Amino acid sequence: MVLVYAESPKGQFKKSALEAVTYGKMVADAMGTSCTALVIGNAENAGQLGKYGASKVVQANGAFENFDSQVFATVIANAAKEMGAGVVIVNHSSSGKSLLGRLAVKLDAGSVSGVNSLPTVDGGFKVKKNVFSGKAIAEFEIKTAVKVLSLMGNSFPPAESGADVAVESMDANAPAAKITVKAVQTVDGTVPLPEAELVVSAGRGMKGPENWGIIDELANVVGATTACSRPVADIGWRPHHEHVGQTGVAIRPNLYFAIGISGAIQHLAGVNSSKVIVVINKDPEAPFFKAADYGVCADLFDVVPKLTEAFKKFNAAQ
Repeated sequence: MVLVYAESPKGQFKKSALEAVTYGKMVADAMGTSCTALVIGNAENAGQLGKYGASKVVQANGAFENFDSQVFATVIANAAKEMGAGVVIVNHSSSGKSLLGRLAVKLDAGSVSGVNSLPTVDGGFKVKKNVFSGKAIAEFEIKTAVKVLSLMGNSFPPAESGADVAVESMDANAPAAKITVKAVQTVDGTVPLPEAELVVSAGRGMKGPENWGIIDELANVVGATTACSRPVADIGWRPHHEHVGQTGVAIRPNLYFAIGISGAIQHLAGVNSSKVIVVINKDPEAPFFKAADYGVCADLFDVVPKLTEAFKKFNAAQ
């Protein structure tokens, strides 16, 4: 059986949770078994996970107001043992990263983080992932009885393949948390960068934070999430949660606009898995042009407003 932990912060399922369940169903089909989704704490309409391939949804009840990797790992591991799960899947999110190693230890399991492909099960359980900042693909074979995987965001789009199912309750048997959470600050109202399918990002070519209005407007028109390069975040032009790159957030959007960003290797390492990259830069020698699918060598202050107007006209014609 394949067990998928479906994250539900603030009682809501993120797109990444639906991706994980979809992926879990595909893994289960390859193994000739079923997929079960595990929800920890309250979640609205948990039965909807059945639409994305879960044949059963189990909800661990208890006081889980804040995420604690020690507590959640214990709950997931107990559920996996009780249900006899052969594969456990989490998202490659900040929460999933902190769970992966703990689950591997608790389940005496082999693990692979950041997978982006379906495993092959003939002749051994093998799965692939990008390595060396996306410059190569490595294949890992897991020989333990239980396997733990974290799924890279935007690798498999959510796909409905079933219908709502009844939700079963489970005694969490959760240990007492050893961490006291005094405050939680989150950004609401925008799609988180790891889940974003469209991203508009800008760098020092913007010349100052006062010019960011044209970036926000373009992002609003196309329905994108905004991002920035590390230097921009370091000097305080934009908040650090928008920093994408090797030392920031690694993303895999369908479309990535890089505006006024030179394209240093550290930045490219975090965005080169984007399906389509559009670069706008007036420097013809900018390294980013070598990685771009489309490039505009011109002043961004001329191009971006015109691009925004073009999108507005396109949207109005739909």
